[in-house]
Amino acid sequence: MPRSPLTLAASVTAALPGANVVGIRPLGTSEHGRIASAVADLDDGRQVVVRVGEDDDAGRGLIAEARVLEALSAGVRSLLPFQVPALLGETAVRGGRAIVVDFLDGYRVEAADVPAGPGFASLLGTAIAAVHDLPVTVIRAEGFPARSADQVRAEAARLVDRAIATRRVPSPLHERWRRALDDDALWRFEATVVLGGLDPASFVFAEYDDVPVVRGLLDWQGLSVGDPAVDLRWVANAPDAAAAVHEAYAGASRRAGDPYLAERAQLFAELEFAKWLVHGADEDDEVILQDAERLLASLADATADSDIVRPDARNVDDAIALLDRVPRAQESTIDTSMQTDAYDPVALGAYLADAERSARDEDADSGAIPTLPVDLSEWTASASVPEDAAVDGAAERATGTDNASPAEGDDHDEAARASRAALRRWSES
Repeated sequence: MPRSPLTLAASVTAALPGANVVGIRPLGTSEHGRIASAVADLDDGRQVVVRVGEDDDAGRGLIAEARVLEALSAGVRSLLPFQVPALLGETAVRGGRAIVVDFLDGYRVEAADVPAGPGFASLLGTAIAAVHDLPVTVIRAEGFPARSADQVRAEAARLVDRAIATRRVPSPLHERWRRALDDDALWRFEATVVLGGLDPASFVFAEYDDVPVVRGLLDWQGLSVGDPAVDLRWVANAPDAAAAVHEAYAGASRRAGDPYLAERAQLFAELEFAKWLVHGADEDDEVILQDAERLLASLADATADSDIVRPDARNVDDAIALLDRVPRAQESTIDTSMQTDAYDPVALGAYLADAERSARDEDADSGAIPTLPVDLSEWTASASVPEDAAVDGAAERATGTDNASPAEGDDHDEAARASRAALRRWSES
């Protein structure tokens, strides 16, 4: 049951002794309703965000986020060209956990709304490169997870094995994944600081003199050392912006070039479907299994007769040069198993939703059931599965909330319109 504003306000005063809340407004829920968020106005003029986990898993996630925010020292934060929320307090609450951070005002942009060319795409590529350029030694010293290239590859292989074991992955698709996993050149990369799967909506944008800038980055829970491609898998949802994102990222990065970064990012995007399937198998949920099977069939059709790495895209000299520049990371004793609870059902259907609607329209006259033909070169994010969740998810992504009252919906609709207006101004300038 969603927590009331009074309960959220009480969480602020519990986490910040002496604080006096004079106003509070909900930000909605996230993580599929497991985390409730609100903005609280304090009598000293500050605005803070309170986030409350509704179950044990969500509570553990908030504890992990609090640990990351505490570990990011002033020196590390100064290396970033944008703000990071400051942890102000945390507390145990009835049935969960609450953390309080400072409020970063601004607006967010969904992957499907990122326009082609320079602008938001370039800002995102540059911002992600800044995260990846943080000192790896600092993250290791704080005890956060670290995976070498070999470990990332082995983890992906285990996920594929588990998905194939369900006997629901189309043969052309698992053969495509196998070829990518067997390609040694694809997995020669320099491990970097990563956030385990960034998304454009993780960033807060603001405008100065009508020019957008990245003001802050909100989601730090997955801080670790690993494959930088995992933080670029969202580009599959923004095909028009892909070239500008990768160009800006390469131009801003201070590290050695990664000739197969985009290819690994695409593989990780596809493996999100495998995660959904494995989750369904773990939960013994036939509805999830059938849904994942349908998505995988459409993905197989869309990628038929193609490889993650095209033979004509190989650059042997680049691969050899990369080998000389990238040292082998020592084996880690940490658990590197793929966590199947990391799936995002709101994003899983994003690649296929627009194509599904188009197919439905084309078949309307004949009465035929659409077969979801998909062109992965035109992936866009606009929906999820199942369809009833897609409506709620789309509203949450556009406005930053769900389950809002009509009055709250008006405020969030206005925020969404302002975001779209900002996008149009930038795109047309």
